[in-house]
This record gives sequence, structure tokens and C-alpha cells, in this order.
Amino acid sequence: MSNNPMAGFYKSKNAFRYVYLLVLIAGALCCSGGKQSTALTSGKTDQQISWKHAEAVLDSIRPPVFPSRTYSIKDFGALGDGIADCTEAINTAINTCHNDSGGTVIVPEGRYLTGAVHLKSNVNLHLNKGAVLVFSGDRSKYLPLVHTRFEGMECMNYSPFIYAYKQKNIALTGEGTLDGQGHLWWSWKGPWRGQIDHKWQDGMPSQADANRRLYKMVEENLPYEQRIFGDGYNLRPNFIQPHGCQQVLIESITIINSPMWIIHPLLCNNVIIQNITIESLGPNNDGCDPESSRNVLIRDCYFNTGDDCIAIKSGRNNDGRRINVPSENIIIQRCTMKEGHGGVVIGSEISGNVRNVFAEDCIMDSPNLDRALRIKSNTLRGGTVENIFLRNIEVKQVGEAAILVELFYGNETGNNIPVVRNISVDHLTCQKSQYAILIKAHKEQPVSGLSITNSTFRNVIKGVKIENANTINFNGSFIYDSNGSLIQVN
Repeated sequence: MSNNPMAGFYKSKNAFRYVYLLVLIAGALCCSGGKQSTALTSGKTDQQISWKHAEAVLDSIRPPVFPSRTYSIKDFGALGDGIADCTEAINTAINTCHNDSGGTVIVPEGRYLTGAVHLKSNVNLHLNKGAVLVFSGDRSKYLPLVHTRFEGMECMNYSPFIYAYKQKNIALTGEGTLDGQGHLWWSWKGPWRGQIDHKWQDGMPSQADANRRLYKMVEENLPYEQRIFGDGYNLRPNFIQPHGCQQVLIESITIINSPMWIIHPLLCNNVIIQNITIESLGPNNDGCDPESSRNVLIRDCYFNTGDDCIAIKSGRNNDGRRINVPSENIIIQRCTMKEGHGGVVIGSEISGNVRNVFAEDCIMDSPNLDRALRIKSNTLRGGTVENIFLRNIEVKQVGEAAILVELFYGNETGNNIPVVRNISVDHLTCQKSQYAILIKAHKEQPVSGLSITNSTFRNVIKGVKIENANTINFNGSFIYDSNGSLIQVN
């Protein structure tokens, strides 16, 4: 584990200041078609405070700090044979550490079979090198039900594998591995056209009926305490979910084979996710889903996922609008995205809005990665997406579009037209794609303030397709077809 999880922030300050000078010069040119965002300081243009705002967010994020006390789970009865149930031993060690005013709970080398692990304030759960937590397929190990969200909708469901509710100063660190044995859960997805066989066949249990039931409860604004799921309903749990927590660190671990969403900070503030390796190609296996959370740093992570690599969310439909907590101030640095539906994604559960997202120095490369930047919603989910900034993004190839805005997602319709504005992409290179830019928006609310500067798109098969967007700033950028001929952007 790094001695200083914030190391590297301050090394980049001079670079931030240099970029800020460049942004000031370019400010009059970029996002000229966009509206002034209510999320930004009055009297300043969006570009003038863009990356300067990111620097301020970085300066504000602080890692948790723990007392020097350590507690080995073996001292509480855990056996690293991969057979004995260690659920009670692990949670007793965590509770003892918490009651002693905090410290680090050590998972030594070995394979430990466990059910739900519940983190508590001032506890760092640290997996030593060679340590593996293997999560049981016994559904009873994830009871009692807990307050959670399933795809942006509040409910009482199985506990996430690693869960913390309204805790402060917590961490999950080390060089070990978390194995979710996702194949024991994936069939509950029902029909799926993913990369791997999830073993579902006609007549087998699936989440479809429960999903419709939960959807109806959300539309009727039924209190979440009355939305009871768990046994018999087949709603898969998320892997790691700090819910309503502050000062969260997730660092250096490897995560494989999740039931569905993998790292899911929900209603959290001050979150650091760094040096994580994720290999999980199952259905709905999003790598990291900050939802209704603010001041989140995701850096130096590797994503190889069955769904979006990073997907920023803020609640679905009535729940998102009722709770009304946006995701904001999200920083993404130096991440690598391989397979997945999208690299940096916003949506589709964004009814509570998303703003102030900054991604830089990322590499995306796989024929099975569909898009680099993806924004998705529809008129049922709605939401406002604003102030999204990407720079220095290297895309070797994507299956569909380098930049995609799709506001008819899932063919759901309602009375909440999504708003997308103030999107800036600078120094993006893409070597192969079907589309360089693909936008599908509404006439009543076109995409505004889209700026793509100093970027190059090569081997573009279908060029550019734009339905309902204001004038795009395309300064210093070029699109070439598969023959090397320049494609004009009208």
C-alpha cells in the first residue's frame, strides 16, 4: 500500500497552471455555442474555470488516516483454506478494530471463503499479497437485507459483498484479490448478448419480473423500506458499495468476476479509487459507478469489463429526481480501458444530474470497447449533463464511436428531455472507429457547447452523424476515412 495515497497530486500542479494559461487563451473559442452553467461561478466563462476547478477538487480530496493498530483475521478464527466459512471471523475483526477506535484489519496470504463484509468507520481492510477473499454463492450469507440501489433505484436487497453504510474514514487496500465468483450469479441477468456464456436458458430464474416490480414501486414513489427483495427475486448484489460514506480509499487490489456493478460509491463524498485492476466480463459488470457522489478521484486503474468501464450516475427516474443529489467533481486520471461498452460514460441513470467531470491521460483500446466518451439518457430518465472535460486521451480503436451522445437510450419515453451542454474534448486521438462523432438528441433540446479541439480521428468508416446539436467548435481537429481522405465536419 502506498504510504501517501495523494502522492502525485502536487507533482501535477505546474502542469495544471500551464494548462490554465492555455485555457484562458482558448476560452473565447471553446464552447461558444453553450449556455452559462448554473453550477459555475457567476461572471466567469465555463472554460476559464474548467481545469482550474479540477485542481481545486484535487486539493480538497484527502485520504483516510488510521491508527497503527493491526488485527489479523486469523486471530479471530479465519482459516485460509478456501473451504471454511470466514464471514463471522472477518466481521468480528472489523467490529473489534472499530470499537477500539480504528486501525487495520489484515487478511494474510491464503484463500478465505466469506459472505458479506461490512466495513466500519476508521477501519482499513488490508489484503496482503497472496490473500484472496472468495465470496460465497450461498445467498443466505448476504442477509439481512440492506438499504441499497439496484440500477439507480432504491430498495432493500441482498447486501453488496463489501458494504459500508454511513461510515467515515474507511479503506480497502492491499495487493490481494477479491473473487466474486460471478458465474454463480450471472444467469439471473436473463437474456444477454455479451462476450461470455452466462448459462441462462429459457425457464430459468431471472431478474426480469423483480426489475419490473421495482420499477413500478419507483413510479408510485413507494418508500424504499417497503421495496423488499432478496430471496426469490433474483436481483444481483453489487460487489463493493460504500453508501452514504465519507473519506473512502480503495487502493491496489485486484477484483475479478463480480455479479454486476463492481465499485459503486453511492451518496459518498471524498472518495479515492487508485491502482485497481478489474477483470470481470459478466453482464452489467460496470467497473466503477460513482452515483450521486462528489469529489471522487479515479486514477491509475485498469478496466476489462463486461459493461461500461467507468459510468457516472445519479439515480433513475423518480428516485433520482426525488433524492436530487448529482454526481459532481469527478476526476479520472491515467486509466486504461480494454473491453466494455464505453470508456468514460455518463448515464444512463442520471435523473439527478451530473456535472464537472474531468478525464485526462487515459488509454482505450479494444475492438470490444464500443465507445470512448458516451453520454446516454432518454426522456423518461432525463437529467442535465454539463461541464464534461477530456484531454490527452489515446484511443487505439473502438467498435462504434469515439464520441457518442445518445438521448433515446433504451427506447423509453417520458416528459423529461435530457440536457447536455458544455462538453470539451481536447487532444484526443483515435486510430479506428465506425463514427468519429455520433449524436442523437432532441429538437427541443439540442446538445450545446460541444468543443473538440486539437484532435485526430483516423480510419473512420462512417464519418460523422449529428442529429440536433448546436454549432460544434472543431478547431485544429481532423477526421480521416479508411483511405486517408479528410472528412469535412459541417
